[in-house]
Amino acid sequence: MTLSEIVQADHIVPSLQATNRWEAIDELVDQLVASGAIAAEDREAIIDAVKKRENSMSTGIGFGIGIPHASTDLIDKVVGALGRSAEGIDFEALDNQPVNLVVLFLVPQGQFQKHLHTLANIAKLLHNKEFCQALEQAGDAEAILKIISQPAKQ
Repeated sequence: MTLSEIVQADHIVPSLQATNRWEAIDELVDQLVASGAIAAEDREAIIDAVKKRENSMSTGIGFGIGIPHASTDLIDKVVGALGRSAEGIDFEALDNQPVNLVVLFLVPQGQFQKHLHTLANIAKLLHNKEFCQALEQAGDAEAILKIISQPAKQ
């Protein structure tokens, strides 16, 4: 699945307040709860699943990008959120650089191929320097959504 298929306008946080990866995960999951993409009663279990995965190895892949993700039986379709931090977040990234763009996504339990395919698509897209610069310069959530919805970028 592509970024534009899993991130809706109300899943975007154009100004993350988080200063570390754990706060960023909380903030993005809270955005998914607020938008109705995940049930409020599932918040803690979903945060636990993402943080458990993150504890095994940081998903800060370098170049200012973090892609926290997890599989869970609490959802029935792939869902994602995108957050942007102007200041940068300590994500314990592979290159030890702060992260400015965070894409959190969740995949239904047991859909391993979809999980890998989604991760690969997002990572490939976010390795496009021009695409990331456009996201960083976008004015608001609607502008970000317009950028990720451009077919040529997917």
